Amino acid sequence: MIDTHAGRPVLVGYDDSTESRHALHWAVADARLRGLPVLVCHALHWPYAPRPVAQEIMRHVEPVALGVVDEGVRRARELAPELDVQPLLGRGTPSAVLLEAAREAELTVLGSRGQGGFEGLQVGSAAVQVPAHSVTPVVVVRPPLQPPTRQDVRIVAGLDGSPASLAAFDLALDEAALREGTVTALCCWADCGSSSWQEPLPFVDSHALRKGAENRFREVVAHLARRRPEVTVVTEFLTERPQRVLIEASKDATLLVLGNRGNEAPPCLLLGAVTQAALLESRCPVAVAPAAVLNPRLPPASG
Repeated sequence: MIDTHAGRPVLVGYDDSTESRHALHWAVADARLRGLPVLVCHALHWPYAPRPVAQEIMRHVEPVALGVVDEGVRRARELAPELDVQPLLGRGTPSAVLLEAAREAELTVLGSRGQGGFEGLQVGSAAVQVPAHSVTPVVVVRPPLQPPTRQDVRIVAGLDGSPASLAAFDLALDEAALREGTVTALCCWADCGSSSWQEPLPFVDSHALRKGAENRFREVVAHLARRRPEVTVVTEFLTERPQRVLIEASKDATLLVLGNRGNEAPPCLLLGAVTQAALLESRCPVAVAPAAVLNPRLPPASG
């Protein structure tokens, strides 16, 4: 296991698929920037319907799984010989193994699809379950890969005022500071007083509502941004669907950062609809932040 004195590791899910190799590249580059070790994780599990599996069968499967995780470690060490890279072969489903390991990690990186070990983006897959339940940030790397660099770095954060979205902005600030980049904070407004709204509210001054929401958005962003004065932050407040805006913004972004659940997410969903859409369609890696207690406290609303 990783030396705890070296810092919490960057955890990466690896199964030797093309997507997991992209994730490995991202994780190694991120660990280099942070000066942290890398933990290459693979799940040893029976890939069929749950049923008792003979120990003899698992004894044949285990060497193959060990070979996969060793190959990931070898690739990571080739990319960054100076880093401490260690293997982790967990027993259980990919999601369960990653979620358990993520508790002790700085962040978790995984590909958008996998082959048997880390599946694709259908509901119930690791690429949805891990961001939905992890207590630490998760980066899902989607091709085409745009690895983190120190040049022309633009981090895009989506905010809707929910605790998770504010934590996402906090994470975006840290990522931008790490990479000497900028942050674009996006907020999308639905005009609930307009006649085009599905159920327009009566006696509502939609212009005043929008202006109040926009002022509060910029006020909160400015307050949180004080923690990272070296980071340039640009705010955009748009009357459009957030899915469309964020996917478009991801085309020239280094990283798209979202909360795991926004204001619109019903309890039955693993992830908010906007975050799920981003995981499916984003043109850059997507970082998903869990809700967190923010410090310093947000300023009281003006007016």
